[in-house]
Amino acid sequence: MKGFFKYLMVTIKGICMGAADVIPGVSGGTIAFMTGIYEDLVGSINAINMTAVRLLFTGKFRQFWKHINGNFLFSLIAGILLSILSLAKLMQYLLNHQPIQTWAFFFGLIVASSIFILRGIKGWKAKDFVMLVLGIVLGVVVCTLSPTETPDGLWFILICGAVAICAMILPGISGSFILLILGKYEYMMGTIADIVSGAGNLMDFVTVIVFIVGAAAGIIAFSKFLHWLLQHYHRETLLVMAGFIIGSLVKVWPWSNMETVILSQFPELAETDAALGEAVIAQYSGMVDMHIGGAAAWALAGFFLVVGIEVASILISRRREQLS
Repeated sequence: MKGFFKYLMVTIKGICMGAADVIPGVSGGTIAFMTGIYEDLVGSINAINMTAVRLLFTGKFRQFWKHINGNFLFSLIAGILLSILSLAKLMQYLLNHQPIQTWAFFFGLIVASSIFILRGIKGWKAKDFVMLVLGIVLGVVVCTLSPTETPDGLWFILICGAVAICAMILPGISGSFILLILGKYEYMMGTIADIVSGAGNLMDFVTVIVFIVGAAAGIIAFSKFLHWLLQHYHRETLLVMAGFIIGSLVKVWPWSNMETVILSQFPELAETDAALGEAVIAQYSGMVDMHIGGAAAWALAGFFLVVGIEVASILISRRREQLS
């Protein structure tokens, strides 16, 4: 019974991680750190190695499960999936019906996340500013030069899963934010929401399975490289990441996609044309409510949510140091 409650708590922590991973700008890795399971998470991921593969394929399932800390991983993943499946429908609704407020909230989250990453850099030097600017330029280029619509092919979904999962395990970096940059955040939330509501088709299930396979492959293939990168080039990596996040804010600007804003306030237009032409967008742009006050309020809410999470993380870390 003691073991049951132990892993039930892990599942609850996984639910918190999943909720964070659904929101761009909030890191599931930060939640894992705050709840005291980050070291177990990283250790369990690193245990998925050739030794684990040999145990699995030689039929030593019990030893394999113990080697990868299977009970912990299963409980955590169950919580994460439960949370994502529960929140996907809500996120799809907000993005379709309240796009300005939703993107403003994301904007505030991401601004705060970048500030806290930079806050950890002490003793700035000239090369640090160069790395930061490099990251900003890279973020702007990726967001402005990449196509608005990225491929929906399964090969690209596989890549998205592999890249996003690596960000999800890093404190301060959001996997959903990576999906946002890759142009697949709304697509994946919509696909999951359709499955949950019972409106999904076979292709939706295949898409989610391929994404999960990509995530599994990515976390095995890249986690050790990311760990090595942060160990040997920690400062440079953080600076480029922070710069990339700042530059990528052009993609999260609440009014960057006027077509979505117009359709949210004039849904009847979607019945006549799936994609609005430039003339229609120009005609209706002056008629929509920009919700500037609401956008500012939600941006501040997102900003202070991250501030609260980060302050709690710092206090918990200090408390642990005092106890040890």
